[in-house]
Amino acid sequence: MNNLDFSNYAFTVAERFLRYVQINTQSNPFSSTIPSTPGQKDLGRLLIAELREMGLEAEIDEYGYVYATLPSNQPRTCPVICFCAHMDTSPDCSGAGVKPIVHRNYQGQDLVLPDDPTQVIRMSDFPELEQQIGNDIITASGTTLLGADDKSGIAIIMDALHYWISHPEQPHGEIRILFTVDEEIGRGVDHVNLQKLRADVAYTLDGESVGHLEDENFCADSVQVRIHGISAHTGYALGKMVNAIKVAAAIIQNLPGQHAPETTSGKQGFIHPLHMEAQVESATIQFLIRHFEENGLKAYEQQLEQLVKQQVQQYPGARYEWRCQEQYRNMKYVLDQHPEVVQYAEEAIRRAGLQPIHHAIRGGTDGARLSYMGLPCPNLFTGQHAFHSKKEWISVQDMQKSVETLIHLAEIWATCS
Repeated sequence: MNNLDFSNYAFTVAERFLRYVQINTQSNPFSSTIPSTPGQKDLGRLLIAELREMGLEAEIDEYGYVYATLPSNQPRTCPVICFCAHMDTSPDCSGAGVKPIVHRNYQGQDLVLPDDPTQVIRMSDFPELEQQIGNDIITASGTTLLGADDKSGIAIIMDALHYWISHPEQPHGEIRILFTVDEEIGRGVDHVNLQKLRADVAYTLDGESVGHLEDENFCADSVQVRIHGISAHTGYALGKMVNAIKVAAAIIQNLPGQHAPETTSGKQGFIHPLHMEAQVESATIQFLIRHFEENGLKAYEQQLEQLVKQQVQQYPGARYEWRCQEQYRNMKYVLDQHPEVVQYAEEAIRRAGLQPIHHAIRGGTDGARLSYMGLPCPNLFTGQHAFHSKKEWISVQDMQKSVETLIHLAEIWATCS
């Protein structure tokens, strides 16, 4: 039962969020450094200072990961839970010079972003705004993303820590904090030290609308198809040239249109040609293969290879190489073996006065990779919307509800497990 009253608590999540988003932590997929950009360590050092100011053990390692510990206040041993968020922002939209704006007491009006008035956040485009009447909406100024993905998660975790420290009577077991780098470019948990983390279960704070609980995601593979043609002088190519460019074009032209990112949604998967480099003698196509079921993923791959074979056979003398690489798998396969991880999150959301809404991620998550590393890890809501764009927005009240959810969740783990 929910017996917590937050009406007298002075939430710090908004002021923390406004501070964090002004640090440029945009990651760079073309960088070979770890982290890929120095700004991520700048934010990490700020967080370390704030964590230590709260009296917590905290460290930043050579890769930029931030680890911290809130000791248990329970007389018995409880499972150790980890709350995790990522410090980088997307390379898809500028994160330099973010100027956050708080639109107080939102009443449904268009939000015109002043540094680029063509950027307008309208309720007709974002029907979720209907639930935000009277709330305080935070946006960027029109020329950058906001950074709610995922600095909202960081601010929520930091405010929850502030609550536990200022309310020592509130039950919780040992809580471990992990702030990661380079999540947006697929490297988020490459160098996480699970021995240092010492957690039994984890939750990422990187979800969307209030109440959302994401406990499944795509299974994902990448496929590289390399076509070998035969080059010849164009003036004397009759009967000799086999143009790999044309073979590659035929493959792409004959992809099933109903299995493309632009024609699928919900629990549907897709086959996506991501990148191609082509010359007469050789052409390489990179594909993303996505499906929520591993069997469906393999069926897509078989379908694609059959298509490649058929098209190559239309060009005598051409041949192909096929390379398939596993990227990540659906966390649900792991979470189903630990049902309490999701059940406790559902109950925490209810205690915060919300209805749990299960949502499948049409992508990957650090939590999926952590789950397969032995740390079951679903994703909890933060309230972020329109991420990776100049129209990114979040409400203060939604972040506060996420803080409440974490407080309830820690109590459930401390008293029910």
